[in-house]
Amino acid sequence: MNYRTAHPLRSVTLDDVRGAQKMLSGVARTTAMEGSRHLSQLVGAPVQLKCENLQRTGSFKLRGAYVRIAGLLPEERAAGVVAASAGNHAQGVALASSLLGVHATVFMPHGAPLPKVSATREYGAEVRLTGQVVDETLAAAQDYAARTGAVFIHPFDHPDIIAGQGTVGLEILEQCPEVRTILVGVGGGGLVAGIAVAVKAIRPDVRIIGVQAEGAAAYPPSLAVGHPVAVANPATMADGIKVGKPGVVPFGIIRELVDETRTVTEDQLSAALLLCLERAKLVVEPAGASPVAALLASPDTFEGPVVCVLSGGNVDPVLLQRVLRHGMSAQGRYLAVRLRLTDRPGALADLLGVLSGVDANVLDVSHVRTDPRLGLSEVEVELHLETKGPAHCAEVGRCLGDAGYLVIPS
Repeated sequence: MNYRTAHPLRSVTLDDVRGAQKMLSGVARTTAMEGSRHLSQLVGAPVQLKCENLQRTGSFKLRGAYVRIAGLLPEERAAGVVAASAGNHAQGVALASSLLGVHATVFMPHGAPLPKVSATREYGAEVRLTGQVVDETLAAAQDYAARTGAVFIHPFDHPDIIAGQGTVGLEILEQCPEVRTILVGVGGGGLVAGIAVAVKAIRPDVRIIGVQAEGAAAYPPSLAVGHPVAVANPATMADGIKVGKPGVVPFGIIRELVDETRTVTEDQLSAALLLCLERAKLVVEPAGASPVAALLASPDTFEGPVVCVLSGGNVDPVLLQRVLRHGMSAQGRYLAVRLRLTDRPGALADLLGVLSGVDANVLDVSHVRTDPRLGLSEVEVELHLETKGPAHCAEVGRCLGDAGYLVIPS
């Protein structure tokens, strides 16, 4: 994404973040910090989850959007604001504008999840569906700003946005004063930059680690060359951190204050989202689960206490269904088997009896009778099973073999 910033480059200070915290009093929630026994056992030190998924609008984005819009001059407010987003930033700008009495126009791409479009409208913004990808939507929003005089509210590349997001860092230090490591998902970099400004000014010993999706990781190459560079065609299900190029303002802060950036795979994101749902009882979007994914990938490399910032929970139900299925498959909780049976009455019932005996839940059954590889009296059956993990999958295979069934390799 080729975001343009129309604001002079200036640094963000601890005083800026503290000022933002006062401004957000009564507006943004002080979100809960939840302990995770499972993750703590895995790491060998206390692990806390900072639940920005429970923030108003479902993500941290309200913080920065409100501070940015509240800081506008009266004539700027009168002209209204405009933003481009497929989800979280849209909702943050919509609610902040409504609370401040400012008209907001939000451009969203065609195909944006319906719940996010509906929520943005319900928060009071005028929504315009434009373009197929966010780059096209962004261009439309910037053209609208140039044409109408509306103030473009950047999702991450502005000091006021970063100061607002930095209030998460102040809350972490208040709720977990003994923290040693903070993990934060990174897209454009506004959240981790703000947290770094706040935390490093008070506790320079705290290690701050940014986490990016492997398919949209612009920060590692950018940090390597010393300036923001774009990643061509960023691809990840974690749309909240799917940003092709770092912001100029956050990049400078991250280069100076953030200790490390790591990347996680789509499989690791799926597993983390599933863990948050099953173990912590928290609905978290893939971007919000990225710190947990990094923790699961290398649990022995973090000094505790560790805080993982769950940045958002606005996950599309259709995506959630796919991600959970993928995550369960990656954990060995699904098993697909193909085998051949004699085409006679009761053959399938016998097979299902074997599976019932080993406590494997059948999700789907398909028959093939017309394959030329089959004998005259044969039928091929493919079953999709829900299992309890890799050991249970192995047990299912052994029981099928003991019962005389030959499983056909996929």
